Amino acid sequence: MAEPIPPITLPSAQNPQQEAEWLRTNLQRWLDREFIPETVNQQIAHRAAQIYARQRMEGENDLGSLVIAIVTEMQAFDFSQSFYSEFAIANAVSDILLDSLGIDRCCGQ
Repeated sequence: MAEPIPPITLPSAQNPQQEAEWLRTNLQRWLDREFIPETVNQQIAHRAAQIYARQRMEGENDLGSLVIAIVTEMQAFDFSQSFYSEFAIANAVSDILLDSLGIDRCCGQ
């Protein structure tokens, strides 16, 4: 039987707003690079960063829980002008955070 992947815990937030701004910038850069730069990418990155900041201010450090919160709350976002969905955004946030922690996205190491 395969071993379960252990949860990934982010360091406690020292400045959630600064982290959120960093995430917003990196997420928008990723969105623009994946397809084409669109105005809606700014809105998507801003909304995802807001969700992230609130979750971090509430003490959430578990990456999996952050991803679920982003998926859940981004469902209310109108993606009709975008190539993306709430799942793509949550996965991109996860990848950006894992990269920042130096964790290989392939195997969790």
